[in-house]
Amino acid sequence: MKTATAPKLYAKILLKLPIDTPFDYEVPKRFENEVAVGKRVWVNFGPRKLIGYVVGTSSTTDVEKTRPILGLIDSELILNDEILKLTKEISEYYLCSWGEAIDAAVPSSLKRGKTSVKSRVKDEHESITPSTHLKPTEEQEKALRSIYKTIDEDKYQTFLLHGITGSGKTEVYLQAIGKILEKGGSCIVLVPEISLTPQAVERFKSRFQERVALFHSRLTAGQKYREWKKLKDGICHIVVGARSAIFSPIKNLGLIIVDEEHDTSYKQQDAPRYNAVDVAIMRAKLNNAVVILGSATPSLESSYKGKNKEYKLLQLQERIEKRPLPKVRILDMRQELIERRRRRIIFSRLLTESIEKVLDRNQQTILFLNRRGFSTYANCKKCGYVERCKKCNVALNYHSDKEKLVCHYCNYQKEPVDICPSCKGSYIDFFGFGTQRVESELHKHFPSSTISRMDTDATRKRLSHNLILKDFSSGKTQILVGTQMIAKGHDFPGVTLVGVVSADTALNLPDFRAGERTFQLLTQVAGRAGRGFSPGEVIIQTYVPHHYTINSAINHDYTAFYKKEIALRRELMLPPFSHMVYITSRSYKEERAQKCAEDLARHILKRPLSNMIELSGPCKDFVYRLRRQFRWNIILKVKDLKEFNPRLRKRLKEFKKPHGVILTVDVDPA
Repeated sequence: MKTATAPKLYAKILLKLPIDTPFDYEVPKRFENEVAVGKRVWVNFGPRKLIGYVVGTSSTTDVEKTRPILGLIDSELILNDEILKLTKEISEYYLCSWGEAIDAAVPSSLKRGKTSVKSRVKDEHESITPSTHLKPTEEQEKALRSIYKTIDEDKYQTFLLHGITGSGKTEVYLQAIGKILEKGGSCIVLVPEISLTPQAVERFKSRFQERVALFHSRLTAGQKYREWKKLKDGICHIVVGARSAIFSPIKNLGLIIVDEEHDTSYKQQDAPRYNAVDVAIMRAKLNNAVVILGSATPSLESSYKGKNKEYKLLQLQERIEKRPLPKVRILDMRQELIERRRRRIIFSRLLTESIEKVLDRNQQTILFLNRRGFSTYANCKKCGYVERCKKCNVALNYHSDKEKLVCHYCNYQKEPVDICPSCKGSYIDFFGFGTQRVESELHKHFPSSTISRMDTDATRKRLSHNLILKDFSSGKTQILVGTQMIAKGHDFPGVTLVGVVSADTALNLPDFRAGERTFQLLTQVAGRAGRGFSPGEVIIQTYVPHHYTINSAINHDYTAFYKKEIALRRELMLPPFSHMVYITSRSYKEERAQKCAEDLARHILKRPLSNMIELSGPCKDFVYRLRRQFRWNIILKVKDLKEFNPRLRKRLKEFKKPHGVILTVDVDPA
């Protein structure tokens, strides 16, 4: 007599691979009562042992021969239904696999199959003086009434809080959070730079004490796990962090705040190439929550949506206590060169004299230059030879602290040479300048002053951000030199002078957003001046003083800039009037990358996709060779991604990609 075979159970498993569909694995009897959607498992995939994410179970499968799950990692769910829905939506919008999107939502401390991580670093328990609600200004009160009304209605809404620098956007955030906490809800607060996080955390912790968790990439694995667990267990109700904090396992989500919403740091550069601003809106919709996008210089896309009622526009047009905006002066460096008969000038006479006056008054100065290093390239004056990275087609930057030439893309380093490798002449010289050179020149001009530098090179060590900012905030440091790290979000009442060493560094880049980026950076860095009781002054050094971007920035005139820029975008059908999709073909063989891009462009154009406005290329990437791989781009302009994306995904599946070529898709690149 035959015995009935017990029915088998199969799990649908996603892997962190660019593969769209889940794989069916057999669930061994010993795991049947424990396997559940939202847990991680160990599986064999080819010769490799990988972590898989369970997204479904079934008693049947279409696969003839399945492999068994090797082991169960989690005793409890690490991915709830909300996060699974969110990551599915991310995969559809950004044309990545669902497995890649899920992997982005898992904290890095758990990505190697761990279930917990101990912290070897002790917490810093600095006493933070509790603060109370400040009395809102009329403008803040008006904004808060609108936000409170939506919170009380328990419905989704995105607000664009457009407030000039120093207008009190943070107080609006704090009081909106207070309202959510009263209702028993929780909040996510995103800030763009790690360097902004300590100051932001201090403000939120002073108001809400132990209810605040911190999440950013400079935490140790143990610290990240501890903060993640606090949120998952409902111990903390507010999380403050950088981009990845949007995936926090927070309960009863009622509010998401994105500070400096225009910032490019919110865009992830590796798969899944999501933008945390868009993901914040996706997640808010799933929770009927409120989103506040705050900025003094909103992105054109956000402003356009605000003006067209897709977002609700709230404006703060006056500084707190009606403090004046800083006086901005333009310094035409072309004239300075003529008058001083010099080829290279870092500081104009006006900027040098202004720094001296500020130091005499025991006040502080910020000098901004969005370029790292000492010199921007090494060049032979005889034959024109330029020292380039052997892995990338970019010039090497000289770093005086290491006494080496460094590639800012792949970190390749080499010793500088005295003899030109091309003509054998001894005419090698360094040209251009970065933050290291500015710091060095300041020490020569002001030898008795305390000077600090804040850029990627100066902040590699853990907690170095905090130390630099702490010294500057206390007045110990008199002059702070830095890149965009110092340009936004900081509040230093002692700063009365901001100098922009070169306003032109990004203006001529081959990027349709170059003007917007320049306007935002100049406006943001100018806003660091005069935030205390003493009036502020800004000096901008430039070789293109009449450019509309610079003129709009010196007049603090966002409206004039927006009108000029939006007209250009409309004429060329650039965002916000379209979406951009970049498809990059890359290979270690130059001809393979080029041929693949050309074949794919023909494949797409053979049956043009609906909703596609234009296909440009293939063309060489701006950084044509990166980490030894050659890169060719196809650029698509698209009307509606919701309809277009499934069709493009299908077309890419049909295309037979040659061996040795990697194709990547970037939707809405920054």
